[in-house]
Amino acid sequence: MPTIASVTPSMQLKDKIKALNEVSAVLEPSTDQRQSLITEAHDFADTFLNKVTTMPTYSSASVDRDMSICHEAVPLHELLDLFKTEVTQKGIQPAAAGHLGYIPGGGLYASALADYLVGVTNEYAGVHFASPGAVAIEHAVLDWLKSVFRFPASAVGNLTSGGSIANLIALTAARDRHGVKSAMIPKSVIYLSEQVHHCIQKALRIIGLEDVIIREVLLDTEFRLQPEVIAKAIEEDRAAGLHPFLVIASAGTTDTGVVDPLRALGELCQTEGLWYHIDAAYGGFFILVEQTKALFEGIELADSLVVDPHKGLFIPYGVGAVLVKDKAAVMQSQHYTANYMQDTISDAHPLNPADVSPELSKHFRGLRVWLPLQLYGLDVFKACLEEKLLLTQYLREKLTDLGFKVGPKPDLSVSYFWYPSEKENPNTFNQRLMDALMADGDVFFSSTLLHGQFVIRIAILSFRTKLETVDRAVKMIERCLAGMLNEG
Repeated sequence: MPTIASVTPSMQLKDKIKALNEVSAVLEPSTDQRQSLITEAHDFADTFLNKVTTMPTYSSASVDRDMSICHEAVPLHELLDLFKTEVTQKGIQPAAAGHLGYIPGGGLYASALADYLVGVTNEYAGVHFASPGAVAIEHAVLDWLKSVFRFPASAVGNLTSGGSIANLIALTAARDRHGVKSAMIPKSVIYLSEQVHHCIQKALRIIGLEDVIIREVLLDTEFRLQPEVIAKAIEEDRAAGLHPFLVIASAGTTDTGVVDPLRALGELCQTEGLWYHIDAAYGGFFILVEQTKALFEGIELADSLVVDPHKGLFIPYGVGAVLVKDKAAVMQSQHYTANYMQDTISDAHPLNPADVSPELSKHFRGLRVWLPLQLYGLDVFKACLEEKLLLTQYLREKLTDLGFKVGPKPDLSVSYFWYPSEKENPNTFNQRLMDALMADGDVFFSSTLLHGQFVIRIAILSFRTKLETVDRAVKMIERCLAGMLNEG
């Protein structure tokens, strides 16, 4: 044993490191410990999934337990109980079959397995150097998307956290391609619909275009953009010395689900030299279904396109996608190098996911899309999408039988309805009906205003929503309506 005099600073340092290691070793559980943890988590997930198709979809209850971070260790079973009562049983249950409001997200089990594998292996998908396999899978997903939407192989793309960041990337590229900066901003013009998703306005503010001129174009009676109206506006704006540079179309609006006339708008943009952006976050994947495929004619004319696999491919929340034809326009704002990254630069692999996105810490999202597509094949997804179209039609027919009015025949799986009350202001009546539906909570709907009219929205997109789910929804609507009519 060394004497006190012979204990060197190096030995003291090693002893301190070993002592700290004994404390921190818990972060690397043993095989038995991992098995115990995964069994608890698996049992929780199984219990949840066995009830998810029949569980209530909405609860207005507030969080009533302490969620503060504890300084002492808490057993997993206690944390799972907290998660169950405070997360999965309150608010909207987005994994439930009865989620028919807003635009439902997915929740495929195969994607959850992919996320587990990504979390365990901790792959970094930002640069090829760090994980060539992860980047290859991300590019494989993007190449598949290019083929689906008939984009050229030379287009660049990125798997993002969702449609908001995907739209941000696309609009930044449009800005840079047309040199909209400094004194050009106040006289540059964007043409869009009042039905465009609000992430577009957020993105414009973020990228410094808050003072750009936005023309909300007069829509037709079914809330679609009218190319001839835009053409006239472009002519007038140019005559006034302004700088038209961007048209934004939707392939499935959030409020009403309509698809704008994509080909006519694309041809107009080509003629006029404007950037053509299509937000297909909700509706894009309905291009895979034979009965709706024609609606997407002309989508290949877009300069940039956004789609959300966590919507139309039923993937869990957290993955959108953007495709842009002009690589240089994307790279102008998104590509940057740093000295400490010099080892990752390679002429053989010049384009990395981090080069075309604001994200540098790039989550490996590609596996959650790639794995289910490989595991199940594409026909399963096509069938599920077609089923949602038919369920929307079925629900509209049932609502009509109950005396409701419904909006025009939907392009996709979003529609709306209202009850034509004659004894009360229709808006007031339908607002109260919406409150009753939310208080019931068995199935979740949302609402919107269309030219001042209060309507209740149908949005059928969850892969778990089946015929029996819609029948549940009809029964809930029927009992809530009966309660209100009996009040009168």
